[in-house]
Amino acid sequence: MKHANPPTVVITGASAGVGRAVTRRFARDEARIALIARGRDGLEVTAREVEEVGGEALILPLDVADAPALDAAAEATETRFGPIDIWINVAFAGMMSRFLDMDLEDYRRVTDVTYHGQVHGTMAALKRMVPRDQGSIVLVGSALAYRGIPLQSAYCGAKHAIQGFQDSIRAELLHARSRVHVSMVQLPGVNTPQFDWIRTTLPKKARPASPPYQPEVAADAIHFAAHHRRKQVIVGFPALEAIWGDRFASSALDHYLGATGVTSQQDEEAIKPGYRDNLYEPVPGDHGAHGRFDAIARTHSPHWWMSKHRVALGTAGAVLGAIGSALLVGRKAR
Repeated sequence: MKHANPPTVVITGASAGVGRAVTRRFARDEARIALIARGRDGLEVTAREVEEVGGEALILPLDVADAPALDAAAEATETRFGPIDIWINVAFAGMMSRFLDMDLEDYRRVTDVTYHGQVHGTMAALKRMVPRDQGSIVLVGSALAYRGIPLQSAYCGAKHAIQGFQDSIRAELLHARSRVHVSMVQLPGVNTPQFDWIRTTLPKKARPASPPYQPEVAADAIHFAAHHRRKQVIVGFPALEAIWGDRFASSALDHYLGATGVTSQQDEEAIKPGYRDNLYEPVPGDHGAHGRFDAIARTHSPHWWMSKHRVALGTAGAVLGAIGSALLVGRKAR
């Protein structure tokens, strides 16, 4: 069935990984989607996927670290599709390296894409949504927004910054009594192509520290966050464990991760000559949504399912409790 009023959606990082999976999820709504990423190869295939299921796509190749380009993309989106309803900030960059081995230019680049890229996208969206008093923005975070790990100081710092940024702008929107909503989705490790193109100073290829989730799990949570007014959505028990573990045992986690976190993020396969990373330039080709860990990736998250349906589960629990109380009262009255 055709949707009567399909939304206009902007997705950064749309060409691969989580952004690609998010795009596919919104395409099922027959949305009008502006696709933002640096790599045209992936964007063109993504656009075809959107159109094959009844959506509309606009390809906008650009770097989210370029604020004027992102603002121009927002303008182009509204010229083509009309007012932006939903803005999803997925694009990021990472680097696997001991802090002392990093070039500070690389450190700034990770920060510019992962943190400032979301700031730029949010600014472009809010400038258009606030005057209309409607719209939804999703910041894509991570368990690492609360719990840093070794070898990823730049990425962890950027994700921490996004979490503080959200607190601030949400308070401002609430003060203004705005109906524009900003949510943040905290993801666990996800099976995406990032582990095959992340810049690294290590001898072996990168890998997630624990079995990752498939990007479709992340996409479902991001789609949900765009349509509901929760401040934060946490996906997967490992993310919840990291966030709450840091709250109650931060120092102990430092020691644990110091002992295990370096080796657990390195695969057995060595970096081969000719390895290309995507820190400054996209890796050519279409890389899809999934990485090389399909064999161990989790396709479902019981924790996320319960969180997503918490209202229904709470209502069902209350009803069952009332029935149980009534039965108990009835027995006592006999």
